[in-house]
Amino acid sequence: MLAVAHRAGNNLDALREALDAGVDLVELDVHLFRGALEVRHSHAIGRHLFWEQERWALNWRSSIVLPQLADVLDAAGDDPRLMLDLKGPALAVAPQVAGLLRTTAPRCEITVCTKQWRMLDSFTADPHVRLVHSASNRFQLSRLRRRIRTNPGFGVSIRLQILTPAIVAELREVTGEVMVWPVDTAAALERARRLGATAVISKNLAMLKELMATR
Repeated sequence: MLAVAHRAGNNLDALREALDAGVDLVELDVHLFRGALEVRHSHAIGRHLFWEQERWALNWRSSIVLPQLADVLDAAGDDPRLMLDLKGPALAVAPQVAGLLRTTAPRCEITVCTKQWRMLDSFTADPHVRLVHSASNRFQLSRLRRRIRTNPGFGVSIRLQILTPAIVAELREVTGEVMVWPVDTAAALERARRLGATAVISKNLAMLKELMATR
């Protein structure tokens, strides 16, 4: 199984820790806000507030320092283990990211993932970008299963709870990697194994280290 550090790329210290731990990929969330490519998981509410879903908390934008995608790319150097999860609703995030990669990391392999699959069209001409289709509910999964028959890409990233062994087997016949999330506990990791997933996306770095040590 590949070990993917979930959201570790949203913080430069966590990014370095995950890369030093030897994970296979480090995931980060990329948003377009007023022309800037921000790296964050929190949701913007208007121009001044962020909603932290995990903590059920509101924060003022002025109280948080957010890394820009260019900062993360610079910190990672030529390391090919970044997985950029492009967030909507603005589809314009994709061409901006594609343009930044062409100018700052033209020869570095990188993985791009999104639930808004039209965004992936901005990267199809770049041989260095690995494309990943993502799905978080059964409706999206049904559409994804049809789409990847003609657009398999590097892999898929799917919520653990909506998968069955039969669906994972079907996906593995078509595309390279079947990544599942969230996998933050031993029970979730065991379920991912039973499903036949080829990669787990986890915020539990200690668990990922154990996984890598035993494979």
